[in-house]
Amino acid sequence: MAELSDKLAALTTMDKSALGDRWAKLTGRPIPKASAQMLRLAVAYELQSKTSPGLPRKIRQRLNQAASRKTTTQDIRPGMRLAREYGGKLHVVAIGEKGEIIWNEREWRSLSEVARAITGTRWSGPAFFGLKKKASAA
Repeated sequence: MAELSDKLAALTTMDKSALGDRWAKLTGRPIPKASAQMLRLAVAYELQSKTSPGLPRKIRQRLNQAASRKTTTQDIRPGMRLAREYGGKLHVVAIGEKGEIIWNEREWRSLSEVARAITGTRWSGPAFFGLKKKASAA
C-alpha cells in the first residue's frame, strides 16, 4: 500500500502533460480533454482501481442487472422460507440467521446449487425459487 501512496503523492507535482502521459500509459485510451485537476483525479482513480480487488461479485452482478433493466432479483434475508413445487414434490429452502441456505437438513453454498440438486440441470437458483423476475415495463 505504501507504493500506491507514493504514486498518488507523485501526482500532486505532475503538470498536465505528465498527467496525460500517465493516463495514456495506465488506460491505453486517449487523453480526455479535462483540466489538470480533473486529470489528476482520474489518474488517481485508475491507480487505485488497478491495485484493489474490485467490487464483490454480487455487487457487480447487481449493477449489471440494473444497467440491463431486463430483470430484478430480490435478496434473500435471514428467516425467509422459499418454496417451489417440482416433479410433484414441494421443496422448501430455509434461510438461516447468518444467511445460510438449508434444504433437506443440509447446508448449501447457493440457491443455484439447491436448484441443480432438485432438477438435475443447471438453473439460476433465484429464478428457480421466484426471486428473479423480468423487470416490469415502465
